[in-house]
Amino acid sequence: MKPKALSLLCIGCMTIGMASHATPIDPQATKETKALYANLEKIIHKGIMFGHQDDALYGVGWKYDWNRSDIKSVCGDYPAVFGWELGHLELGHAYSLDSVNFDTIRSRIREVYRRGAVNTISWHLNNPLGGTAWNAKTTTAVESILPGGAKNAMFNKWLTRLATFLLSLRDDHGKLIPVMFRPFHELTGGWFWWGAKQCTPKQYIELWRYTVHFLEEKGVHNLLYIYSPATVADEKSYFERYPGDKYVDILGVDIYQDKGENASERFIAETRHDLTFMAKTAKERHKIAVLSETGLYNVYMNDWWTNVLWKAIKNIPIAYVLVWRNACSGPPQYFAPYPGQESAKDFQLFKSNPKMIFENELPPMYR
Repeated sequence: MKPKALSLLCIGCMTIGMASHATPIDPQATKETKALYANLEKIIHKGIMFGHQDDALYGVGWKYDWNRSDIKSVCGDYPAVFGWELGHLELGHAYSLDSVNFDTIRSRIREVYRRGAVNTISWHLNNPLGGTAWNAKTTTAVESILPGGAKNAMFNKWLTRLATFLLSLRDDHGKLIPVMFRPFHELTGGWFWWGAKQCTPKQYIELWRYTVHFLEEKGVHNLLYIYSPATVADEKSYFERYPGDKYVDILGVDIYQDKGENASERFIAETRHDLTFMAKTAKERHKIAVLSETGLYNVYMNDWWTNVLWKAIKNIPIAYVLVWRNACSGPPQYFAPYPGQESAKDFQLFKSNPKMIFENELPPMYR
């Protein structure tokens, strides 16, 4: 997650037709993965799913309470989309970069699947040359893990660990659980080692394609791949590092509201700008568009949900919108309401919008 400055763009309200005939890029995708993709396409007819990062793991003032959720505590229902983080899995650690046990993440993913909701995974893997994913001082990290690079063997080991985890995501009958996978995100920014200032477009594209091929060769056929830059100036910038239609299932974008004068207006304009061309292009390319990450840090506006976020996504055919996590400890850091939080009542109004979809309103997503 990285909030980014937004530029004011005058974009009028616009409704675009939905994507059609979407099929996963993996010809060997499981039956359930194909069904999920088809139903993501269909859900756009009904509305927009709401998602929350780490919703089932922790929230403000709590952690690991089974079936607890800040979202459910506020509005009576779970999100339709649940986000998870796999950073540090590549290191062979038992706990993620957010200090969550990977066995717990696995069990929660299974529970979400049992209930019929949707899972999406991000992966803030460490810099192969040293440091965290946010060590953006290097300009040769991506080059080092590509074939012929000094760290390629290590990266292959990291990908093998990732594949092992993804292949362990199975339901009660042993079938693979479909997940939307969002690696190397916010690539148009400069805050990750895979960012625009840290590698060339060619290197990024090669990294993405290499990852897809590696996982498929390991037998991972339960993924839908999300390409998600940070907010961009135009469509050309969005697609500058695009790996190609054969390597991407879903078009996403990460946009956060910043602070300052007219911040809400800038956020609405920028979000509508990006989502409008994304939805149009998704239809043309037989893909699906989503707002893969968004939010307002500590949600300090009591009407942000209905007066800002809804205005930013209204009448644009995206499958879901996901807000970032509610930290359970340390300085206050949350992007969703919790009981007593100043935007909680407004979120209840947001939830009552017939175009917003939460878990109990989902149709069958895997058949």
